[in-house]
Amino acid sequence: MNILVTGSKGVIGQKLVRELTDRGHDVFGIDLFHAPGECGYIQEMSSEDYYCRCDISEYRQIERIFTRGFDIVYNCAAEFGRWNGEDYYEQLWKSNVIGLKNILQLQERYGFKLIHFSSSEIYGDYPGVMSEGITEVTEIKQLNDYALSKWTNEIQIRNSMSLFNSESVIVRLFNTYGPGEFYHPYRSVNCKFCYHALHNLPVKIYKGYYRTSTFIDDCVRTLANISDNFISGRIYNIGSSEYHSIKALADIIWQYTDAPIALLDYIESEVLTTKIKKVDVTLATKELGHKDTVTLSDGVKMTIDWMKGYYK
Repeated sequence: MNILVTGSKGVIGQKLVRELTDRGHDVFGIDLFHAPGECGYIQEMSSEDYYCRCDISEYRQIERIFTRGFDIVYNCAAEFGRWNGEDYYEQLWKSNVIGLKNILQLQERYGFKLIHFSSSEIYGDYPGVMSEGITEVTEIKQLNDYALSKWTNEIQIRNSMSLFNSESVIVRLFNTYGPGEFYHPYRSVNCKFCYHALHNLPVKIYKGYYRTSTFIDDCVRTLANISDNFISGRIYNIGSSEYHSIKALADIIWQYTDAPIALLDYIESEVLTTKIKKVDVTLATKELGHKDTVTLSDGVKMTIDWMKGYYK
């Protein structure tokens, strides 16, 4: 199949391109950056090219990419993270909402299948086990602009499917981490803690907060499986069954790095942050073969070992 991956230079995007290519698909990637392998002149783009600089929020740029013709589009491109969304809300709403609207308009024209990346943040303050169907029966308050943008995306897709009979799947990712996630302040808690431990930087640990951490290879393998079993209208949680406290995560990292305990600052709570995120992955397990193959302890150690090499 001919597959487009938006955000192909991102942490998940890069690995997804590799996984889909290894499975024999023809994969083309787009992202915000000039990079090796990029087609030199868009007007002369050939079947041999596999990457192009493109901002999905700019309709002219994304429209010309579709002259190639795609069977499936994985829309990974987005501004990620709750605090990133507060500090850079202009880019957040433009990339996430206008960007998806551009893709949906092209889907209406070309009829490709869409796999869109949502987030566990859409579950907001919901206190119970987060199964896909609860959003249909429970009013949920999203707690930040990032969550709101991703919930808006899901409604955009639902409306497009009703109007144009388009075929789409939504995936809600839960705290994906692993080697290849280079540090900046808006990264996942796993990445941030690992980086801080290696560089003797303090971290805040909020008491009583629980998460699941999805190792990136397990996540990407499940995402790639959607191309083999595409069921339009499905929403999938993609997370880990290994449920842990944030303190337990820090304990693993600090023990493995031998970082000073004095760097850990325990805080009672954080405003507008969900305390408990317990995910139900039954549907992804049944239909996509989703499974944990890497434990939290082993995944954290692989991440730290990768960071040691990357940051020397």
